[in-house]
Amino acid sequence: MKGLLDKMRVSFEEPIQYQLVLNNEPQIGMNALIGREIELNWTGKIICSNCGKQTKNSFGQGFCFNCFQSAPQAAPCIINPELCKAHLGEGRDIEWEHKHHNQPHVVYLAASDTIKVGVTRAEQTLTRWIDQGASHAIILAETTNRYEAGIIEVALKSYMTDKTNWQRMLKNEINHELDLLDEKGRVEDLLPFDMRDFVSMNDTIISLNYPVEKYPLKVKSVSFDKSPVIRGKLAGIKGQYLIFDDERVLNIRKHTSYEIEFTHD
Repeated sequence: MKGLLDKMRVSFEEPIQYQLVLNNEPQIGMNALIGREIELNWTGKIICSNCGKQTKNSFGQGFCFNCFQSAPQAAPCIINPELCKAHLGEGRDIEWEHKHHNQPHVVYLAASDTIKVGVTRAEQTLTRWIDQGASHAIILAETTNRYEAGIIEVALKSYMTDKTNWQRMLKNEINHELDLLDEKGRVEDLLPFDMRDFVSMNDTIISLNYPVEKYPLKVKSVSFDKSPVIRGKLAGIKGQYLIFDDERVLNIRKHTSYEIEFTHD
């Protein structure tokens, strides 16, 4: 099969189910291929996910340089939600900002080797946790827009990380002594007073189980830019990574808009 890569579609099941997306359509059920040989062959083309033009390099996961500078999907508030101005009626594309950012958001705590704080739209909470490879997660706060969620995240960055250690995540290095409910109670007292009303009453801790037969002991990241043909036995999937049985890992999301040919045995 041939087409432009996008991040894998996921569904919250036991274990997590993955589908490889080509040309904006989920086409290949990846769980069934674990333990089998697969091949991803990059044709050399990268097509901007926003304007559709061919680009030599991918910026911000699938954009040409011009769209990376102008598209709302690549605005600075995607990475730093505290910069969002959608609630003020401002942004690169007002209609897009209102639809995606001036909407309910969630601030969450996710556990793996440590506890991290993150922000996502309320409607895609589970997907976000899965994409980051969290082992457990809990909702900390529920806000009316992205900006408010960003302010809460910034208030907690001095006390915990907002980044996922992807290598430890892929090695499945989990600290089982972490208590998300206790941590939620602790960080609530660290929030600005005007943000504490957003703290969620939902104390459910969600556990996530990924389809992995063998975790790598030493992660070896590969990319199409250095290896146009990537072939090997699929040992598992976690986050947005394919894990091969020789400890190589491929970040599918990083290669958004790369045109590939996919085959399996």
